[in-house]
Amino acid sequence: MKALALAAAVLAIATGAATAHGPTRQKIVETVEIDKPVDKIWAVIGDFDALAKWHPAIASSVADKGNSEGSVRHLVLKAPGDPSFDEVLDKYDASAHSYKYEIPKVDPKILPVNNYTSTISVLDNGKGGSTVEWKGAFYRGYMLNDPPPELNDEASAKAVRGVYRAGLDNLKKLVETTN
Repeated sequence: MKALALAAAVLAIATGAATAHGPTRQKIVETVEIDKPVDKIWAVIGDFDALAKWHPAIASSVADKGNSEGSVRHLVLKAPGDPSFDEVLDKYDASAHSYKYEIPKVDPKILPVNNYTSTISVLDNGKGGSTVEWKGAFYRGYMLNDPPPELNDEASAKAVRGVYRAGLDNLKKLVETTN
């Protein structure tokens, strides 16, 4: 009888541990079709420190080593108190019109994410224009179980999707209305 009780206790503990879990990796992909060739768009977004030139939420973006891998881009947002954070360039490929970066640490009040990586690419859409793809992977802003609503998976995904949409929509407007 003791063996049966012990087995039941072990099973209960194992089952409880299996159902309790932390955050899951979120993945977001946003795209925009732009009626301009790849080179025209890359000329606008291709520099790692050019984000402030085309993203409406960014007041300034300065990269300490330009497009060199390991370059740190300091972003200041257009918001009360001038919130800021840093991004690090992980991979830069001008010939593929793409770069990958990460956010080592950000205040979750600014962007509710952890372990964030992102890639932005400009691709020929085969119709004389381009597709700009911005994709990211991250964990929610609260890494433990039972996050507050503003730091849960949905809030984190919504925030990142909002950043991407605002940038891509403004990029399209900017590039298509200039020569």
